[in-house]
Amino acid sequence: MDEGNKIELFENRRIRTAWDGEKEEWFFSVSDVVAVLTDSADVKQYIKKMRNRDVELNSKWGTICTPVEMVAADGKMRHITAANAEGILRLVQSIPSKKAEPFRMWLAQVARRGGRIAGNTRREIEADTGRPVITSKNATQLDTLVTGMIEGVADDADNAGGTNKE
Repeated sequence: MDEGNKIELFENRRIRTAWDGEKEEWFFSVSDVVAVLTDSADVKQYIKKMRNRDVELNSKWGTICTPVEMVAADGKMRHITAANAEGILRLVQSIPSKKAEPFRMWLAQVARRGGRIAGNTRREIEADTGRPVITSKNATQLDTLVTGMIEGVADDADNAGGTNKE
């Protein structure tokens, strides 16, 4: 994570985030997201029960979540369980909350900012090297890759539509 850590606000509640420059995506603290969506007094217990209720989520927990260095409650840098936007959207499916849809919209805005950061980074690399990052040779491959990712996310969302337990 090379852009450092940030605190983002959703409905005036703090959510710790970290930008991964290599992957060009944001990671979000799982416990912060669960706390915001559930108003649970014991977030760790809520996550444990949520994983027990959703067998598929539990089986993929290690691929959805990853430890990311973020500022902990004591102010020190610690490895916090986090997920990228796609992983967070999967978690939201398992949380019955009226805040889910506004949260999804907020998450999309934060993720879009990441795209702008990636674009700025690309322009800096091009200025430093004097060469374009995207060329006619790799543009077709990039287009195919991005289109496939978008279609995959859309298919996943369509297929998972019935798993929300509201």
